[in-house]
Amino acid sequence: MSPTSVEFPLLGPSGERVDLLRTFLSHGVASLPPMNIEEAPPKLEVTLPITGRRPRTVTVEPAGDGRAIMTILGSRPPSARTSDELFRNVQHILRLDEDLSHFYEVCAADSDLSWVVAGAGRMIRSATVFEEVVKTICTTNCTWSATERMVGALVEHLGERAQGAPSTGLAGRTFPAPEVMAETDEEFYRDVARAGYRGAYLISLARSVADGTVDLEELGSAGREELPDEEVERRLLALPGVGPYAAAHIMMMIGRYSKLILDSWTRPTYARIAGYKKVKDSTIQRRWRRYGPYAGLAFWLYITRSWVQEQEA
Repeated sequence: MSPTSVEFPLLGPSGERVDLLRTFLSHGVASLPPMNIEEAPPKLEVTLPITGRRPRTVTVEPAGDGRAIMTILGSRPPSARTSDELFRNVQHILRLDEDLSHFYEVCAADSDLSWVVAGAGRMIRSATVFEEVVKTICTTNCTWSATERMVGALVEHLGERAQGAPSTGLAGRTFPAPEVMAETDEEFYRDVARAGYRGAYLISLARSVADGTVDLEELGSAGREELPDEEVERRLLALPGVGPYAAAHIMMMIGRYSKLILDSWTRPTYARIAGYKKVKDSTIQRRWRRYGPYAGLAFWLYITRSWVQEQEA
């Protein structure tokens, strides 16, 4: 029998510090189910599938002295295998396997981003690339409340219930598997999720993933030598419902940071912070070109610095 809690250091592969709160609040999609983020005190709750067993819900919180603790919820203690699989998933979600040391070297020489080296820059990610794509499609051309409604319906009605979770509601549900979404009828997407035109995109995407026509997980695991950013972008743009904005967003979520997310919020936000009345995309792109494969990440951190209240030294 394994313990229900696992404590671990908040360090990247090269010993980089990891700011847990900035990771939790790195982007808005991180707050969508099956994740739940609390800011004060910092806490992540997420329900994750387990190979061959019922899903489990876990929490992640600071443990002091540059450490965090993962706690596995449920009425029964997990097996050692379950505990190990959940911890690997949490490491994946927090991007503890991603080496940002080179990015930090560039940030340290930039007065606008030198603060990042204290542990910012890890974009919390979903358990699967499929989840990232579906959630991103649900953010396109709609209000945030509509995004929450669509994703909430998918998780509540199509997600698998975790061990010990309530019998109804959002809590303790996984993100639905492609096979489940593929088999769900159009009426659900129209009448329950109220996804509008996106319903057809979600069904088509889920079916192509479920039958093996599209391998989304390869996009998140392959290195740049195997799949250059240009090829990843091309494959994403070929998916139903994915345009240039969505492709850039998904690439950010899967650790491909060369593209800047330029939309109706990021453009004016950058202009306001940088002191412009109006700014061209080419001007924004030129400012962050020095960051090369990390240009999009640098841009995103610049415009979202205020999301976390900084402590006085």
